[in-house]
Amino acid sequence: MIAPLTDRALVQMGGPDWRRFLQGLLTQDVDSLAPGEIRFAALLTPQGRLLFDLFVIGTDDGCLIDCAADRREALIQRLTLYRLRAKVEIAASDVAVEALWGGAAGEGWLADPRLPALGFRGCGVAPPPGARCADLAAYEALRLALGVPGAADWGEDRTYPIEADFDLLGGIDFRKGCFVGQETTSRMKRRGTLKTRIAPIAFEGPAPAPGSELLAGELRAGETLSGADGRAMALLRLDRADVCPRLLPDGRPWRPLWPDWMPRTPG
Repeated sequence: MIAPLTDRALVQMGGPDWRRFLQGLLTQDVDSLAPGEIRFAALLTPQGRLLFDLFVIGTDDGCLIDCAADRREALIQRLTLYRLRAKVEIAASDVAVEALWGGAAGEGWLADPRLPALGFRGCGVAPPPGARCADLAAYEALRLALGVPGAADWGEDRTYPIEADFDLLGGIDFRKGCFVGQETTSRMKRRGTLKTRIAPIAFEGPAPAPGSELLAGELRAGETLSGADGRAMALLRLDRADVCPRLLPDGRPWRPLWPDWMPRTPG
């Protein structure tokens, strides 16, 4: 299956300082990024909260940054703010982003660095023979089925990257050295005292509105995020996710669905 990711867009970066510039900003190592390689990353606030989720793709003379389409201009503005005297070139690119899953990929397709089951990502790449056309909704259904959070789940300047599972999905390199928001991120990892994570939940019927309260017994256990019939992502209190009865605001029961890639860490 191949689908255009119409909710994603590209920023092209180049110039002699592009690698050093991004290395000091992003949660992922770019010093060793080779042409044709892709890495999952984030740009955080100085306080360590998520601003942008990114895929950084190495090119012969710089890199492409795959970001949320509705946040691209904000990302360009943020990068320009940080640029100061660095010799870097930052520009929007019109090349489309696509996803391919459920089969083998051809030349130019890059394996999604988060999970193998998410398939491949491509930027203006020819589809392999026999690929069937799908749409963004089909790809979002795949993401939700795998329990992988997306940009709609963490918002802007609200969620810490470890709460959004970036540490489990290859989005943070804890060995790379300094980056914006590193102190808070490293402290959360080092102390191992995480109280909440984004994880999928199951229920009967349509998804509650984002932000709906989840109850475990008489206690608040979290809130719903993006979702569809029968399943949604949620920001869960790990020490309360297995407390019964678990109820949605309208009284329907819910239960956590811990993906194979996520350690089962509730209290």
